[in-house]
Amino acid sequence: MPKEFFGAGINEEVKTAVEKTIDVYRKLGAEIKEISLDVSQAALATYYIIACAEASSNLGRFDGIRYGHRTENYMNLKELYKNSRSEGFGAEVKRRIILGTYVLSAGYYDAYYKKAQKVRTLVQNEFAKRFESVDVLLTPTSPVTAFKFGEKSENPLEMYLSDICTVSVNIAGIPRHICTLWGR
Repeated sequence: MPKEFFGAGINEEVKTAVEKTIDVYRKLGAEIKEISLDVSQAALATYYIIACAEASSNLGRFDGIRYGHRTENYMNLKELYKNSRSEGFGAEVKRRIILGTYVLSAGYYDAYYKKAQKVRTLVQNEFAKRFESVDVLLTPTSPVTAFKFGEKSENPLEMYLSDICTVSVNIAGIPRHICTLWGR
């Protein structure tokens, strides 16, 4: 159990559910051990820098000509691109594209994206190191219970913070469904 996943910010209902799961594993004979994932605090920012940069890069091809929604309202090529993307992408996708374009732009690439890639490597190494002494990591998937669809749309930061328990696994390159299979 990485202690960083069970600290401040975790909802009591989530904590109780995970503790019950831990008890089940104990009764089945598992040895439960608290560990530390030192890089977990940097994982959320790193994830959103990398994910948004990749979204920006990958979604650039959705121009309304070759891929994606094509607007019916345009007079020239510039309007075709602008209107197709404006109509075809929702607010959250646009927010991620803008952030991703920013971190990939000249003058900011080294400061954000390149550093995030270095942190990604640190996260991968940290997980590899931890799996030398444990077979399974048991963590909550979210610090809070599920919220209603659209409930956090007006507060993207709060919505992003709900990913805190899964992003380190994602940037480490470990699919969640096989985490229990990786190890000694």
